Amino acid sequence: MSTTGQDAHRSRRARDPLRSAAVSAQPISRRLNVILVLAIVDAVLLVPLLLHRFADLDVPVFPIGMTHGLLFIALVGLCAKGALDGLWGWWFPAITVVTGGPPGSIVGDIIIRRRQTAAPS
Repeated sequence: MSTTGQDAHRSRRARDPLRSAAVSAQPISRRLNVILVLAIVDAVLLVPLLLHRFADLDVPVFPIGMTHGLLFIALVGLCAKGALDGLWGWWFPAITVVTGGPPGSIVGDIIIRRRQTAAPS
């Protein structure tokens, strides 16, 4: 096969999300593990912020809020990177943004893990 033919074959293989997802199940699990840990930490930080807002709980809002904001940006970035890499669809970063971070990330993680286990190897 010529160099151009090999490049075209490699390009088709890289664009096929099902094939790349099946081949790279381990990196998907690692990325999902990172997303899940960040989402859990972000959810734990979100609880006192919501309690402060709705129940007048006195908490240090600035450091907790800033950390929550940085984790939210990291979650959206990681979900978007996975969508760019073709590991999952753009629904994952979208649901993360719409739900404010942790709920969408955790739900998306569960959906993708179920799809991974249900997909034939």
